[in-house]
Amino acid sequence: MFTTRLWPGDTASHHDPYRGLNLAAHVGDSPEHVQAARRALELALGLGQGADGEVGPGVVAWMDQVHSAVVATAYRAGGRGDVPRADALILDRADPRCEGVAGVGVLVADCVPLLLASQDGRVVAAVHAGRRGMLDGVVAATLDELERRGVGAGQLWAAIGPCICGQCYEVPEQMQAASLARESECGSRTRWGTPGLDVAAGVQAQLARAGVEHVVRGGWCTWEDERFYSYRREPVTGRMAGVVLAG
Repeated sequence: MFTTRLWPGDTASHHDPYRGLNLAAHVGDSPEHVQAARRALELALGLGQGADGEVGPGVVAWMDQVHSAVVATAYRAGGRGDVPRADALILDRADPRCEGVAGVGVLVADCVPLLLASQDGRVVAAVHAGRRGMLDGVVAATLDELERRGVGAGQLWAAIGPCICGQCYEVPEQMQAASLARESECGSRTRWGTPGLDVAAGVQAQLARAGVEHVVRGGWCTWEDERFYSYRREPVTGRMAGVVLAG
C-alpha cells in the first residue's frame, strides 16, 4: 500500500509543512507527531497495540535512507534511531532477525517507492529508488538479495508508487546525459520542453530486464498532486510511505 499526506481528523494548520500523515522523523517535524502518525498507520494495518491493549502480529520496520544501493534485513527497532542505514529493506519470514516485524516501509516525497513480494508473501521488500539509487543499482541489488533468499525475479510481484513524473522532474542537460549513459530508459522532456528524468521508467525498465513480469505502476505525480508530499514543490515537507506486509 501507498499512503498520502491525508489524515482524517488531523487538526494541524494548513500552513504547517508537515500537516497530515508525515511518517518521517528526519525532516524537522515533532517526534510526537511522527510517532502518532506511525501508530495510526500501524493500527490501520491491524498492527501494533490498540487502545484495548490487544497486540497485533508485529510492527512496520523502517530504514535510514541515504540514496545508496545498500540492502538490509528488517528488524524490530530497539529505540529511537535504531534502524539500518540502507535504501532497501527485506523482510524474510524464515530469517530469525525479522521476528516481531510484520511489514517494511519506505519513505518518499518525489523519489520512487518500490514494493516487492514473493508469490507466497513469505519474503517482501521496500525499496527507495531516487535518481542516485536507481542509477547506482539499488533495484538490481535488491533482486540479487531476494534471489539469494530463494526468490527469483519470475516469482515476484512489484508495485511502483507515487513519485515525481518525467514531465515535471527537470534536470540540467549534463545530468540528463550522464543519467542516460547509465540507464537509457530514464530520459524525458518536461511539459515546458526542458531536459527531464523519469526515474520510475528507469526502475520499470530494470525490473523488466531482470525478468520481473508482474509490475503495477501508478500514474500519480507527487509534484502535481497536492494529496502527496513533494520535496520539489515544498523543500520543507513531510514524507509518505510505501508499506508491504508479509503473508
